[in-house]
Amino acid sequence: MVEKSLWQEKIEQNPSHSQWYIQRFETMRAQGQDIWGEARVIDAMVSRGARILDAGSGAGRLADYLQRAGHTVVGVDVDAALIEASRQLNGEVDFYQGDLALLPEVLDTDASFDAIVCAGNVVTFLAPSTRRLVLENFAAALAEGGRAVIGFGAGRSYSFDEFFADAEAAGLTVQQKFSTWELHPLSESSTFLVAVLGR
Repeated sequence: MVEKSLWQEKIEQNPSHSQWYIQRFETMRAQGQDIWGEARVIDAMVSRGARILDAGSGAGRLADYLQRAGHTVVGVDVDAALIEASRQLNGEVDFYQGDLALLPEVLDTDASFDAIVCAGNVVTFLAPSTRRLVLENFAAALAEGGRAVIGFGAGRSYSFDEFFADAEAAGLTVQQKFSTWELHPLSESSTFLVAVLGR
């Protein structure tokens, strides 16, 4: 057993939160907003037909984009409502419900990935006691030369320095640091981090 994630606590306190989250991105898409920027970054980083893990896949927007771009994508999310929405969006992607802290059990396979994308502040919704374990799971799931790309905002009780320390302890090396998914450089005043990690 692992400590319950902060996302699970949130939906227990407010059962309608998942539907709000799903509707939020649907509204953005309907308004013509770009909701696939993270996926484009990952698509540009890998060869055609790459194996990609969408870790904390939400309602499936990134996994859907990447599958349609020609990749083999696996999505994992702890929220059953989001997994159901994902499966309705794209039945070609294998979506699994489960905690990223239990990733080997959730996937029930030794599959390795050319890229792992963990966007949408997912790491800040992990139970604090599982953060390093999740990063260890990412390290174990990366294929030779594979990279994990993790993005999250500041001010969410997980400082960038803590994250870098956890990544190092998990056996990951920070290869690049950006402040946006448009890959602007990270500075001391940046309020968002996109970290590219490898083993």
